[in-house]
Amino acid sequence: MSIITLITDFGSKDYYVALLKGHLLTAAPNAMIVDITHEISPHDIMEGAFFLKNTYNRFPKGTIHIAGVNTYYGPNSRLLVFQHDEYYFVGPNNGLFSLVLSEIEESNIYEIADQDILDLYDIITNAVQGITLGSPLHLLGRRTTAFERKLSLQPVVSSDQIRATIIHVDHFGNVIINLTQDTFERIRKGRNFMIFYKSNEPIVRLSRRYNDVQIGDVCVFFNSINMLELAIHMGNAHELLNLNKNETIQIDFF
Repeated sequence: MSIITLITDFGSKDYYVALLKGHLLTAAPNAMIVDITHEISPHDIMEGAFFLKNTYNRFPKGTIHIAGVNTYYGPNSRLLVFQHDEYYFVGPNNGLFSLVLSEIEESNIYEIADQDILDLYDIITNAVQGITLGSPLHLLGRRTTAFERKLSLQPVVSSDQIRATIIHVDHFGNVIINLTQDTFERIRKGRNFMIFYKSNEPIVRLSRRYNDVQIGDVCVFFNSINMLELAIHMGNAHELLNLNKNETIQIDFF
């Protein structure tokens, strides 16, 4: 049984997800389809990459990951299929995959065939069907000659400071920042620190989990994906602290 995951910006209000699933189940009736999310902000490949990067390798080897974000279809758009680390990936050539797999070799990426005569759903489905039937990828398309690459947003670091960025606000209003624990500790070097956010009082210690602080208090810790998270225990940091995506968090060391 094949496992197919879906990350899209299609939303749940319209029929687009159902249409894609109908195509996929017709081509692979025994497949298990897993909805990672269909609520990616429209056209936001950075957000789509964030979800894919933090989930794809939690699935069994051989899983087919479809990233349908900013998947417009037109004469100049191409859809890709490739294999990496024993996982399969299908989606548009818009830079999203480069944000997830920076080391991917262009020679291993294929443009799905027959894109000029099929619609979007058929193109994706044909690739998935070929994978589930065991077809070599070179039979599903031709090697791409122009793999789109994007640069991910990285923290700005100096010897005594880190300026990081909020890259995601989750369902609970917790804000996730593009800073890993490895980078934090490398710059920290055992020193004290102050975390500044908006005009609030700075945070001077890390927690291990939400309930390390009292209900309603702010906490900061490195979460299950090893990224810095700022939250309010049993509260919504996004709303109560007016913290939004793309805003800067500053950390000073002393």
